[in-house]
Amino acid sequence: MLSLTVSQNSDQTLADQIVAGIKQQIEDRHLRPGTRLPSIRNFAETYHVSRFTVVEAYDRLVAMGCLQSRRGAGFYTSVTPAHREGTHPAPSDNHKRNEQLVWLIRRLLEADENMVLAGGPWLPNSWLDETGIRQSLNVLARKNGAYLLEYGQAFGYLPLREHLALLLAGLGITARAGQILLTQGTSQALELVIRYLLKPGDTALVDDPGYYNMFGSLRLQGVQMLAVPRNPDGPDIAVLEELATAHRPKVYFTQSVMQNPTGTDMSPHVAFKVLQAAERHNFTVVEDDIFSDLQVKTTPRLATLDQLNRVIYVRSFSKTLSGSLRVGFLACAQDIANELADIKMLISITTSQFTERLVYLMLMDGHYRKHLSRLHERLGEARLNVVRAFERVGLELFVEPADGMFVWARFPHVEDSLALAEASQRDGIILAPGAVFRPHLERSPWMRFNVTACEDVRLRRWLQRQASGTAA
Repeated sequence: MLSLTVSQNSDQTLADQIVAGIKQQIEDRHLRPGTRLPSIRNFAETYHVSRFTVVEAYDRLVAMGCLQSRRGAGFYTSVTPAHREGTHPAPSDNHKRNEQLVWLIRRLLEADENMVLAGGPWLPNSWLDETGIRQSLNVLARKNGAYLLEYGQAFGYLPLREHLALLLAGLGITARAGQILLTQGTSQALELVIRYLLKPGDTALVDDPGYYNMFGSLRLQGVQMLAVPRNPDGPDIAVLEELATAHRPKVYFTQSVMQNPTGTDMSPHVAFKVLQAAERHNFTVVEDDIFSDLQVKTTPRLATLDQLNRVIYVRSFSKTLSGSLRVGFLACAQDIANELADIKMLISITTSQFTERLVYLMLMDGHYRKHLSRLHERLGEARLNVVRAFERVGLELFVEPADGMFVWARFPHVEDSLALAEASQRDGIILAPGAVFRPHLERSPWMRFNVTACEDVRLRRWLQRQASGTAA
């Protein structure tokens, strides 16, 4: 039988107390394998906590292997003995932090069509070019060849890499096809770079706030993250210099345009300062340009200024074409590209030649260019409407972004947006609280909003209630 002590006055969060208490009872054998836990509603009522808190705790216990979720039947203690005392060491602090990120990602992936993904990281399906993808699929299916059956090449489909070299030239970045490595989205590109550049115990500079998936990958690698505050014009150069001098990091992960989550662009002056610091302190800069195609008027990237000397440039088509196709790439110096291709072969052999050929067809036949034109127009209108609506409600904007789909905003009277995220979930709205975008999950008053979801009347009304202090 489950018996816990959950205190509102504890230094631990309520979710942390629940996770630790249930895990301890499993390890002490007070909860036998296969025991059914109270339903989310019953647990919340018994211990006087919100359902959101119980969902978070149960999901984290599932991620740890302590519980099993059975559709329609509830949550049960795992039958396997993986978490008996002494079988495995206690999870590290890094793993505990990653459990919170896994929880958020799972919520986004499993959200049903009735949820408002106000803080979601991608465009709605209705904004993507499904018709164009189907047409290109039909064309590709009629072509003869063994590409449907065989493994691809280590570097990826050559015609696509040659075309990407032309696209990079449009940004002022000179790269040969041999310097371009195709990957399974930006996530794999970053994972390859992390494996190549860093080992456990190394230090890396990261934006604060920044990309939470990458923070999770760095934790898994045992890398110490050094947080560089993000200003409206880019990273805080004074802090970056101070951290680089004190810790001698091997790499700085950043985004120069449409930074996630703030939507900010790095000014040319700051970009030069970043590259000067990289040269002076001998670290590599990894530039994540995943939102590149959402920019209407192109501006120079770090890779443009550096010409792939100290910069490794990564990008994909997941945000604008299809998250299902998972086609990305990185561009870098030739010797680094060769090393990264070797790592890619060791962990995944090759990427999918089929999806690479499909993306190549879409880039070449004009569908994608027309799709981007429509997308730019819709996003521009949505951003303008959201900014105006947020200002009327009383939300403070970090900046008014020129491009992209994210707005970084806060209520002036709120110091920790995590409580708002908890309250919103009960009303069918998923927010992205600022804490998950911070390298060490410190609390934050800010929230990331996706403008494509923010015109939903349910969200507008909910925000208005929060602003007026009449939330239920």
